[in-house]
Amino acid sequence: MKNNILLCFGTRPEWLKIKPLIKVLDNYKLLFTGQHPDLLKDIKVDYKITIGDNLNRLDQLISDCLLQFPDGDFNSVLVQGDTASAFACAIAAFNRKKKIYYLEAGLRSYNLNHPYPEEAYRQMIARISDVNLCPTELSKKNLINEKVNGKCFVVGNTVLDNLLSHKDKCEYTNKILITLHRRENHYQMDKWFIEVNKLAQNNPNLEFILPIHPNPNVQKYKYLLTNVNVIEPLTHPELLNILVKCKLIISDSGGLQEEGSFFNKKVIVCRETTERPEAINTGHLYLCSSPKELVNKFGCLINNYYIESTCPYGDGYSSIKVSKIIKGEN
Repeated sequence: MKNNILLCFGTRPEWLKIKPLIKVLDNYKLLFTGQHPDLLKDIKVDYKITIGDNLNRLDQLISDCLLQFPDGDFNSVLVQGDTASAFACAIAAFNRKKKIYYLEAGLRSYNLNHPYPEEAYRQMIARISDVNLCPTELSKKNLINEKVNGKCFVVGNTVLDNLLSHKDKCEYTNKILITLHRRENHYQMDKWFIEVNKLAQNNPNLEFILPIHPNPNVQKYKYLLTNVNVIEPLTHPELLNILVKCKLIISDSGGLQEEGSFFNKKVIVCRETTERPEAINTGHLYLCSSPKELVNKFGCLINNYYIESTCPYGDGYSSIKVSKIIKGEN
């Protein structure tokens, strides 16, 4: 019996992770879960969920995905990462006894508040998945230790498959790339921005570039970034053009931890912990748990920015490994 699979996505990061997969899979359908509607300008999907308005955005996402989940001619479902919609689609698939593939499985901080609410969603999805597609050996080990029921495979992270053609364009210029947006940082976003602006004031020879996130909890503090080049949100190709040229990255993003490591750029991670600790050991990631640490952390790294080490999150060929598992060849 052919494995007709439903691929679920709703955000730009999720699209970037399944984009390499649709190039190598035959029998698939696409479900768009509605978080970033502008994605659909260039993508044709088979099913679409409409997200309503509710003061509690997470409740709304989960309820709409559950209520509008399609009953189509597919026998398996692939969800990915850590969003509320990924969690809801996994529950919907479980309730319909569909086989669940979980892409990017096994990432753990073991702190439900960091990242919140993503850590909880990851743990819950893995409990009901039939096949866990893990980016690293550590993520697989986490799932084995948790005694999950599903099979576990190490495949790397498919998001890196998008970067292969950019690998030879890497250089270290005077650009510093900054992205700050995560929910657990909203309460102190003003403090992060004050410290980032201080860095820009103290290092006029460097260009600090911050694509501002549209979330109002981020936008309301952009006036503090008087010495920073604040720009509108970027497409992924536009972001890559800066990423391959920058000298250093300051971010609370999960994706940039992986993409920066792939390009051998050091990343100051503005979080108390990370569910991607592998690159701490390789020297790619440096945790910065509070804004007051940022200036000193930056000072230690800016003159020692170069790194030549293997990226622990994959080699850029993960989609081929995943497709073989889905097709039953592994």
